[in-house]
Amino acid sequence: MSQAEDIASLTSCWAKEGRTPRIAIVGAGLSGIGAVIALRKAGYTDLTVYEKADKIGGTWRDNRYPGLSCDVPSYWYSYSFAPNPDWSHRFSYGPEIFRYIEGVAKEFDVMSVVNLNSPVTEMTYLGPKWRLKAEGHEEQIFDFLISATGILHHPNYPDIKGIDSFKGAMFHTARWDDSVSLEGKRVGIIGTGSTSAQIVGAVTKKVKKMSVFQRTPHWIAPLPQKKYSFIWKKILRVCPWMHPHLSNFYKRHMLNTFAKATIGDVKEQRKIEQACLKTLAKDVTDPALRVKLTPSYKATCKRLIFCSDFYPAISRDNAELVTEGITCIEPEGIRTEDGRLHELDVLILATGFKVSEFMLPAKVYGENNLELSEVWDGAPRAHRAMTIPNFPNFWMLEGPTGPVGNLSLISITETQLAYMIKCLDQMKAEKAASIAVKQETFDAFNKAIAEEVVGTTWATGGCDSWYIDKTGTPNLYPWHPSIFYNEMQQPDFSEYQLSQESVSST
Repeated sequence: MSQAEDIASLTSCWAKEGRTPRIAIVGAGLSGIGAVIALRKAGYTDLTVYEKADKIGGTWRDNRYPGLSCDVPSYWYSYSFAPNPDWSHRFSYGPEIFRYIEGVAKEFDVMSVVNLNSPVTEMTYLGPKWRLKAEGHEEQIFDFLISATGILHHPNYPDIKGIDSFKGAMFHTARWDDSVSLEGKRVGIIGTGSTSAQIVGAVTKKVKKMSVFQRTPHWIAPLPQKKYSFIWKKILRVCPWMHPHLSNFYKRHMLNTFAKATIGDVKEQRKIEQACLKTLAKDVTDPALRVKLTPSYKATCKRLIFCSDFYPAISRDNAELVTEGITCIEPEGIRTEDGRLHELDVLILATGFKVSEFMLPAKVYGENNLELSEVWDGAPRAHRAMTIPNFPNFWMLEGPTGPVGNLSLISITETQLAYMIKCLDQMKAEKAASIAVKQETFDAFNKAIAEEVVGTTWATGGCDSWYIDKTGTPNLYPWHPSIFYNEMQQPDFSEYQLSQESVSST
């Protein structure tokens, strides 16, 4: 191809040419799979998916630790276009969710456009197109990029002196080592979040000693689990019209309880705290242990944990809650500030994820060679959790400043996809080459978020959570999620710059 032909290719406009835009999707988790299906249904069929791992599934592929379950009801934590009458429980377990994802991908022929073992390393805007580089592939040119990487995929390893000296088995919960048996072992786990609670609840009865190293206690509510009968599942197969009603029932319940508590509803806040304290009092009879497990901050300041097994497990004779700070890790185990060495055979790191990276550390270059990690500088922001100024034709699913909390991210993703498709349809109607959120719109939106979020329990509840980024404030949508759903029904195109120009920025 000559230089003139190359430039012509880069500056061509899909909408003016009447062709289907070429779209790259980064990530084949729940959002990426949903994007393929929704875009195809809307007529956007020239799709390529890049997945860094050897399987699809995202967080449900990476996390396979004992006791793993979802804290969102199954019928709401499902694609609206792929209801599952065969969910075995009200709150699904990890392996079942992973099988569901694989089944949906197979049913809708998603794998035909997925490139596995293909981590994306660089994305560069060439105006109005994007150049994408991925390991194992020649560089490609696309009209649009969609980041569907999610937020819980970069494990956060603790910076503890001597961590590399431990001679036993050690692994992060998102990199579970199936070759290591915990049976009869002295097991230590750092962290007391949702993942830790589920693991402790599932394995403590099998191990010789369970040592849980706690920095901060968490609010834990009982998981209102229920196993569905064969008859019930048969009814749902015969009456598929019931699925949306079940999904909406659980959606309304979560929005009217937990979601209201996070934005300052004192009545709902007290209900949650009372339920948690009642469970703690019932399941932990040792008053000294109960004190150690009682949070000093407000419930919903952190993501609420739903787990019925943790309190009984940590109360067992072979379990110990360690609240002294960790001084260092030694070959034989963990030494705490009281000078004690806790001897261990296995060390599990339940220390969460780097939640401010999203599609990083891949390099993303927008207009004027702006690099996304420098623009964000540890405090990622986006307009409606989807778009960034100076990064045209680039969309994120479940991006920064979006609703997270105890909500169905599948529901959030489907809402964003419907919004994005309406933007693509508008570009097609206007024969626009590019779309980007206006800087003033982005600034106003994030200014409003910054002003509002300080009044939520994420900011006022007295805790330090993974929601808080470099700015010292929670990186979350601060209004009731129902507002998000309503505002995302129809794009306000005055917020965006739609350009008919097709001038390369190279």
